[in-house]
Amino acid sequence: MTSVATPAPDQSLSESAADKAMFSTIVWRLMPLLFLAYGVNYIDRINIGFAKLQMAQRLGWGDTVFGIGAGIFFIGYLVFEIPSNLLLDRIGARKTLLRIMFCWGIAESALMLVRTPLQFYVVRFVLGSFEAGFFPGVMLYLTYWFPVARRGRIISKFMIAMPIAGILAGPTSGATLKFLDGFGGWQGWQLMFLVQGVPASILGVLIFFFLTDRPEQARWLSPAQKQRLLELLGADRADAGATAHGSLLRVLRDPLVWAFTITYFLSLGGSYTLAFMLPSIVRSWGIPDPFTVGLCSVIPYVVTVIALIVFGSSSDHFRERRWHFASSLLISAGGAVLILLAQGHVIVQLAALSAAVPGTIVNAAMLFALATERLPKRDAAAGIAMISCFGNLGSAVAPVITGRLVESTGKPMMSLYFMIAVYLIAVIWLLLRVPARATAASGEVHRRGTAGI
Repeated sequence: MTSVATPAPDQSLSESAADKAMFSTIVWRLMPLLFLAYGVNYIDRINIGFAKLQMAQRLGWGDTVFGIGAGIFFIGYLVFEIPSNLLLDRIGARKTLLRIMFCWGIAESALMLVRTPLQFYVVRFVLGSFEAGFFPGVMLYLTYWFPVARRGRIISKFMIAMPIAGILAGPTSGATLKFLDGFGGWQGWQLMFLVQGVPASILGVLIFFFLTDRPEQARWLSPAQKQRLLELLGADRADAGATAHGSLLRVLRDPLVWAFTITYFLSLGGSYTLAFMLPSIVRSWGIPDPFTVGLCSVIPYVVTVIALIVFGSSSDHFRERRWHFASSLLISAGGAVLILLAQGHVIVQLAALSAAVPGTIVNAAMLFALATERLPKRDAAAGIAMISCFGNLGSAVAPVITGRLVESTGKPMMSLYFMIAVYLIAVIWLLLRVPARATAASGEVHRRGTAGI
């Protein structure tokens, strides 16, 4: 019987001990500052929910005002996000992130001076305009340094900054509202915006001096490491079939980009609903003290850290993103259902909240891992920016809807019905519109390229 020769695996694409050491160096050189920056970014997004606990009473504003203010933030994203990402691809991450972070720190601090709804809306819009480009910019930047086989884990680890920021934001925001109220003649909510805005400007300066734009410029990598990294990234480009120059028009015509965009619009709308309403939901359980409200928000974010690690490692191990995304939203929706069913049982509701919150962050990690894997490399800058830009409109629309819903019913729990509905639609949409594999060939390259990991 004649034996059939089995082709030897492509060793050039497998990961060696030297590769692991190289990526460890890259992670420790780039990720700490990006991690801190994203943590500050997340705090600046969700602190309006904590400020609302005090501002609503002091300024006489209703839920609709805060819903509009929370949502108009993302209109600024819509206007400036795609240009910002295209500019990053041209001038580099250091200059782009310096501009973004220094300016958003100033705008965040300026919120302490608002006195009327119009002032609140204007500053929130400006803040969103300045922050536009940060998240999609970092997503694009990571594609310069990490091949597809590592991207699920690295994005998940990067996004651990969100729950850790949530762990810190709850107690610190609550403590500032309670214990610093009246300090220096300022109200607690004013000092909260100042204390949480200044670090963004400082981090922007540090990023400019310590980050490296491209692997070719990394003096802290050896020539052999640079060559190996570029080889691995080049294999990804060949896999993605990037044969045409990326352009905004090309991206706008890509049905896959729109599939991701609509999915992100829906999922982010549900996620931001829970993040925005979380302090009010906890308060509705009969917990009036803002510091205690902040402490109750810690447990769900601790669970989220664990969930990100588990989902990121699992999605890379199985080379599967779609069902990891879907399951994260289904678990989150299930937690929301349990919160609604457990009225009057605070311990059960807190446990259910700990199931609902992780999916609000894990789903974004899975979605962008999938998107950066499927989009052609040369379309990545515009494609990622478009997904994030138009997807963020979900965050603009959702708070307005839930604000009106809560104000008309007087029940913060009503926001959870909205969240459950949009999550279920997002799951169905992604599974129908995004195929399980881009191509058979790409699946084979993924299997070869991750051998030995």
